[in-house]
Amino acid sequence: MSETFLTRAGYEKICLDIEDLKKRKSQLSRDIAEAREKGDLSENAEYHSAKDKLGEVMSRINILQDKLQGAKLIDDIKAPPNTVAIGRSVTVKDEDGDESTYVLVGADESDPDAGRISVYSPLAQCLLHKKVGEKATVEMASGPREYLIIKVGPGA
Repeated sequence: MSETFLTRAGYEKICLDIEDLKKRKSQLSRDIAEAREKGDLSENAEYHSAKDKLGEVMSRINILQDKLQGAKLIDDIKAPPNTVAIGRSVTVKDEDGDESTYVLVGADESDPDAGRISVYSPLAQCLLHKKVGEKATVEMASGPREYLIIKVGPGA
């Protein structure tokens, strides 16, 4: 079981997903029971399809439950003020003078297009524990890139 960082909203979403999957599991179990009643299971496509789907649903439930067991809520993590940490937003200025703002989140909630980057990404790893005014150098495929930390705030 690996450690998973989640926002409270992410945690609640996984809980809702599990509940939905459990409802689907119940329906699939009923479908399997109905298919059994039809007789010869070796040629019963409905039965085999429902069994396959049930296996997939149960696997997904187990994966999500494992994530919840190892989850650390980002909201509960304490870090010094003005320090880049998971769950916080950070505004940086790159070498070209362009500013970008990111929220550091767990891998499951990352969405780079929405400015939410995984705490395990190379950029986040270089920014972690830095303070406003400090610089971070990230090794990119095109070479090193330097960022100045302009602002650290609460996550979104």
